[in-house]
Amino acid sequence: MLSAVVYLTLGGLLSRVEGPRRIKIYVLSVSLILTFLVGLSRIYLGVHWPTDVLAGWCAGATWAVLCWRVALALQRGGEIEPDIEGRTGSD
Repeated sequence: MLSAVVYLTLGGLLSRVEGPRRIKIYVLSVSLILTFLVGLSRIYLGVHWPTDVLAGWCAGATWAVLCWRVALALQRGGEIEPDIEGRTGSD
């Protein structure tokens, strides 16, 4: 669960600040693949049941989406840096 929380949250938040769409897709893809591989390794090594890993993925994804939504709300409210779309080329 912790790997899902860390990697998915970082991937989601980093994709919010990256400009080009291909970089956003790359960051999210790497975070998803890394989370998936960590979960598979837990099953392969026999330290968790598949249902444990699935539950960890779900809990981690829920936390990452919650963090992403909070960052989006703060960004739109002007509490943190402006939206990426609102930036100019001189930033």
